[in-house]
Amino acid sequence: MTALRPEPRVPVMADVARLAGVSHQTVSRVVNGQTNLRPATRQRVEEAIRQLGYRPNTAARALVTRRSATIGVIGSKSGFWGPSTVHRAIQAAGREAGYFVSSVNLQSLTRTELVDAIDHLRAQSVEGIVLISATDDALEVARAQEDLGIPVVVVEGDETKTRWTVGVDQVRGARLGTRHLVAQGHTEIVHLAGPSTWTEARGRLLGWQQEMYDAGLRPGRPVAGDWSARSGYEAGLAIAARPEVTAVFCANDQMALGLLRALHEAGRRVPDDVSVVGFDDIPEAPYLIPPLTTVRQDFAAVGRRAIEIVRSAIGGSTGPESLIAPELVVRASTAVRT
Repeated sequence: MTALRPEPRVPVMADVARLAGVSHQTVSRVVNGQTNLRPATRQRVEEAIRQLGYRPNTAARALVTRRSATIGVIGSKSGFWGPSTVHRAIQAAGREAGYFVSSVNLQSLTRTELVDAIDHLRAQSVEGIVLISATDDALEVARAQEDLGIPVVVVEGDETKTRWTVGVDQVRGARLGTRHLVAQGHTEIVHLAGPSTWTEARGRLLGWQQEMYDAGLRPGRPVAGDWSARSGYEAGLAIAARPEVTAVFCANDQMALGLLRALHEAGRRVPDDVSVVGFDDIPEAPYLIPPLTTVRQDFAAVGRRAIEIVRSAIGGSTGPESLIAPELVVRASTAVRT
């Protein structure tokens, strides 16, 4: 008869303290989000937590601190890759930090639905909320919560309109994409824009305009889209009929996907006739025909940073930098203008 192997022992706080070379109290301060620690000490403790796979006992912590150890997340059912990836990263980072994450996914991000979702989470005694939406309605709803005791962190929000926000530097990303096209000799660069009620779309529009002006070029009128591949296709049919256009900077990769098809159907070759730059770096971007040059957003980093900021807000301290740098990924959809 084969002897049963004992179950591996679940790591406890003392194990973390021993591995990190700190006291039990120091580990407790890190786990509970206190900020009066040296960065090097915090880093050692967090690394020990990751190595051991330590998970704080949230029920016990709630009894001691009289806190729920719960963070709420509000997202949408749109299925867009970026928000979905951020949502998953927030859930993982929240659990790693010792929080239970309660999620609400909305069919539409109207003001009424957002308020109802926040009320639902407040009834669960959440300590903080992360709102994965950067529409004007979302910003107004978040701002209205600032005096009610629960911090609401808006993903890709506007620092001038809400107290807590986190996201990728949209203006910088748009400038990177536009600068790449300008450096290749393009002067007639059209912007396929996202919905004007989204802060992300406005940031990308502004970055395109700024880079064009700095290059001594006239931005012209952007072409409106709604983030979908269909809107990119419809816009692409109109753009294809303009022979003077040699480059397009798209506000997201989904619209770039539709644009590529429209240009192909119109007989305008990419990148020979028209260079195309997208924004996001969706998983399919390297496999499009041609592979798409795009501005990469580190959505996993956004999710982790959101948890850092909400923890700081709960503790009443100054959080980390809210903006994350984007990266230009050059592939075959752009070429030097000939």
